[in-house]
Amino acid sequence: MKSLNSILVLLFVLSITLCNAQIKNSKTETIKIFGNCEMCKSTIEKAGNKKKEASVQWNKDTKMAIISYDSLKTSKSEILKRVALVGYDNELFMSPDDTYANLPGCCQYKRTKKQIVTTEASVGELAENHSEQTTSKILETPKAQTETNKQNELTLVFKNYFEVKNALVQSDGNLTSTKANELLKSLEKVKMNELATEVHMVWMEVMNDLKADAKKMAESKELSSQRKNFITLSKNMYTLLKIANYEQPVYYQFCPMANDGKGANWLSTENTIKNPYYGSAMLSCGNTVETIK
Repeated sequence: MKSLNSILVLLFVLSITLCNAQIKNSKTETIKIFGNCEMCKSTIEKAGNKKKEASVQWNKDTKMAIISYDSLKTSKSEILKRVALVGYDNELFMSPDDTYANLPGCCQYKRTKKQIVTTEASVGELAENHSEQTTSKILETPKAQTETNKQNELTLVFKNYFEVKNALVQSDGNLTSTKANELLKSLEKVKMNELATEVHMVWMEVMNDLKADAKKMAESKELSSQRKNFITLSKNMYTLLKIANYEQPVYYQFCPMANDGKGANWLSTENTIKNPYYGSAMLSCGNTVETIK
């Protein structure tokens, strides 16, 4: 089985390499495109691909596409327009309602925002001749607003993290365990395919470590063990919060005494230092090193 997986991965890499070799002035980017199944994959790639000009490789599990294109002949925008016009929302464009409605039932993914699209030609004509049509006018969705809506998926995660931090400030192992379990549940409920592209990429990097640390803290009642896991939990939470942002300013704080004198950080919604690594023993030990807005 491992050998088969290795061969499939190798073939996938080779296919991308061969496509890129045929495209001059090649530029490669990773883009989120919504969809569900292998039928979606076929339609998305057929719409995006254009001989010696553009290549699209879409993954149905991550909803991410690798697009390579000749930057002197086309653009990311033109490729994603064609994809939208055959029914698939992406990070720049939304598909027309009637086009989406005509997708097979298995291909109708959950939409996160109502579409804003106009075209000069008929959608049916463009869907049939997507590789020929480039004159359609599609209005871009307000990217900042869309990403803000999507990153709200993580709001509960951040709030639960702060609850864990507060329990450690109180030096209450039982409460910390309870709050860590709530954090773990919120982490497991995150729908990563609904996150904004940049947030999605960071989430993929940190989610397993976040869940592992939260799980260990939930299973233990020993403060020393919980605080040790809180060090790496905070490091990864900082990486995620920096890209996703929070509904209010967050303070990244540092204690030079924690972690056996190596120092450790944590996040707080208060600028006043309340040290989660020592609690009342050294409550005000530390300082704010960064304000995240």
